Amino acid sequence: MSTSARTRLIRDFETLQYDPPGGITGGPCDNNLMLWNSSIFNPDFTPWHGGMRLTLKFSEDYSYKTPSIQFISKMFHPNIYEDGRIYLGIIESTWTPVYDVAAILTTIQSMLCDPSPYSPANREAARMFIENKWEYDRKVRDIIARSFTADRSCNN
Repeated sequence: MSTSARTRLIRDFETLQYDPPGGITGGPCDNNLMLWNSSIFNPDFTPWHGGMRLTLKFSEDYSYKTPSIQFISKMFHPNIYEDGRIYLGIIESTWTPVYDVAAILTTIQSMLCDPSPYSPANREAARMFIENKWEYDRKVRDIIARSFTADRSCNN
């Protein structure tokens, strides 16, 4: 691993340990600094309050390149593919090396409650979000309630 990527990931980890944004946790899996597990919790009044788990895979080019991000928890969201990958246009379109892991996770946390349904990764979720928000929220709550405990390990 490059020294700059390693140094940056250690700094990002320390930030998350000592000054985490509300509702966000994360860190390296086992002794692999290039693979992280994270959890995002949103406020109780949102359909996303049950908590979601995701992995971040970093390349040697981090922080000049975004990590690969995938939800472990089952998701139903306009900007998240059925396999858990995030439509990264939201993050990549504004990416700068100034962003750290906390900023990435905070952006995702915000995206959960404020999706972009007009450039969807999941067309069914986008359609439901636009046409029947109540039903969309109900489906999200149901999926989140069942999926948080049925996740995979760091070995993805």
